[in-house]
Amino acid sequence: MLKEEITRRRTFAIISHPDAGKTTLTEKLLLFGGAIHVAGAVKSNKIRRTATSDWMEIEKQRGISVATSVMAFDYDNYKINILDTPGHQDFAEDTFRTLTAVDSVIIVIDAAKGVEAQTRKLMEVCRMRKTPVIVFVNKMDREGKDPFDLLDEIESELHIGVRPLSWPIDMGQRFRGVYNIYEEKLDLYQPSKQTVTESVEFKDINSPDLETHIEPKQAVKLRADLELINGVYSAFDEASYLKGDVAPVFFGSALNNFGVRELLNCFVHIAPSPRPVQAVERIVAPEEEHFTGFVFKIHANMDPNHRSCIAFVKICSGRFERNANYRHVRLDRMMRFGSPTAFMAQKKEVVDEAFAGDIIGLPDTGNFKIGDSLTEGESLHFKGLPSFSPEMFKYIENADPMKAKQLAKGIEQLMDEGVAQLFVNRFNGRKIIGTVGQLQFEVIQYRLLNEYGAQCRWEPISLYKACWIESDNPAALENFRRRKSQYMASDREGREVYMADSAYVLTMAQQDFPDIRFHFTSEF
Repeated sequence: MLKEEITRRRTFAIISHPDAGKTTLTEKLLLFGGAIHVAGAVKSNKIRRTATSDWMEIEKQRGISVATSVMAFDYDNYKINILDTPGHQDFAEDTFRTLTAVDSVIIVIDAAKGVEAQTRKLMEVCRMRKTPVIVFVNKMDREGKDPFDLLDEIESELHIGVRPLSWPIDMGQRFRGVYNIYEEKLDLYQPSKQTVTESVEFKDINSPDLETHIEPKQAVKLRADLELINGVYSAFDEASYLKGDVAPVFFGSALNNFGVRELLNCFVHIAPSPRPVQAVERIVAPEEEHFTGFVFKIHANMDPNHRSCIAFVKICSGRFERNANYRHVRLDRMMRFGSPTAFMAQKKEVVDEAFAGDIIGLPDTGNFKIGDSLTEGESLHFKGLPSFSPEMFKYIENADPMKAKQLAKGIEQLMDEGVAQLFVNRFNGRKIIGTVGQLQFEVIQYRLLNEYGAQCRWEPISLYKACWIESDNPAALENFRRRKSQYMASDREGREVYMADSAYVLTMAQQDFPDIRFHFTSEF
């Protein structure tokens, strides 16, 4: 029973550069799973529905995702967990952490723009973790790059082999659909219809019947293209996909719901079920009887009417049961959860049980931090959830003295989410917020006001980088503190942080104090 449940799980993230169509693709997958019945892209005059996975007020206004959202649905007897991640680089850290909680990834690429900067960065994380990747080339209903050029670009830019499993018939205004290589079918596209109306079984591409479905010129080109594909690319090998060496490629248009079902049908068959997870102590296999899991994300105020935080837990092994006692490893205390939830973006429902591969939400009253482990008693620590050294800094000041309490609580909860990092300057006691992008300051200010009723204002501070320091030589450490007293701060764990004000000063400090180790992520 346990093994069966785990084998039918598919947990994956959708990643891309902003605007490649990631959230639209997520929605269409949910549509096929019957999880939603109307897509957010439906804009009729009176009703404007926004995307299901972008539910925070600021996301609807900006039209970008700023938080990872989790959605689950059943499809064809598989249980699918999708994590829609922010594409915007200012929220890359949230995305990096999300990638530790998934077993595979779908990368969305815009047919006109090809591989963009953010996609390259995220692919590095996948490569590091050997995560299997499927590529979906989106927006084929618009003019874009030649499909063969795109394949070359994906190979050279993302350093991964590719194998097309569907192939477009023309593009833009002349786009007629795709030949589904994986299922040997012809899927025809009708621009006015929101879904594929015609899918024809088509085993022999050389049959003259092809001309009855598409124009003769397009048929000739399709045959030539497919011949070239079979000549250039070796046959699709599932094992090399699972090792992360080869990425299957699909073409379509998420907005028009085209090519999405083909992607989903292939995905559920080839994508990996939950995989073993490396803990510091040992490797944890999903089929183990005992429950283990870790917190990879914390989200404050999913429901603005209740000041609640939710810790997202990825289950690594066994079966999680509601109301059972589990050990919170860092606090070394037993806890039970009466209302664990599963998600459909903002809508959540209480679940009685969940299995390895699933992602559940646990109500959090301040007990959890990112990276915490839960087990049935064993002492396990899951690594790989770092905080990166921020690159932008501002002093945060209270703009409304009557609301000091709300501001303090708001800052604390937002920092728990890992949106940004808080440092307290040891020299003057002022609070400094560090982020990896400018947009996060706006998001923090907006959320403090709208979710906590607190107003903050930012004051400039000229800093280059924050780095955590440690040393086995107490005298050297004391000397460093004295010399750099104005630039010493503490993070929320009370660890010492050196705030360098320029690249030159940091390099000199590293040279002048050889006994001190400088760390650029909080995990060491």
